[in-house]
Amino acid sequence: MHIHRYEKLWLIIGTLILVVFLSVLAVQTFFLEMGPPSHAETMDPESVRDSEMFADAELTEIGDNEYEIAMIAEMFTFQPGDLEIPAGATVHFTLASPDVTHGFKISDTNVNVMVVPGHISKISHTFNEPGEYLILCNEYCGLGHEYMANTITVY
Repeated sequence: MHIHRYEKLWLIIGTLILVVFLSVLAVQTFFLEMGPPSHAETMDPESVRDSEMFADAELTEIGDNEYEIAMIAEMFTFQPGDLEIPAGATVHFTLASPDVTHGFKISDTNVNVMVVPGHISKISHTFNEPGEYLILCNEYCGLGHEYMANTITVY
């Protein structure tokens, strides 16, 4: 079988591009330890409500204009309810679900996390602009899904 000269050239170029791409990916993954962001902390879904981490579900100031909160996403609410924070505050969210998979989306931000039973999700965001930010469940979780919303008021 005869392979045309240009066909052979493009096969070589395509193979080289693939080898370079996979090499860059391998170097970043194995030598520079640059993987996708993840948080591999797990918890028994049935013990979420009773756990020490989620028992005191309050917005807690941990530094200068820095807060943390542990929230439970369950049918059909986020606990605790609405939040109020000052402008410029950084909030560290720790999320868990005792029942089904939920979404945690804060409107007008890039915060978008899946809250999977048995896993603890963590994400942080700095709220620079005053206003109201809607927290929505963007993963269908049952018949009352459309009522699953809270508000973050930034003053």
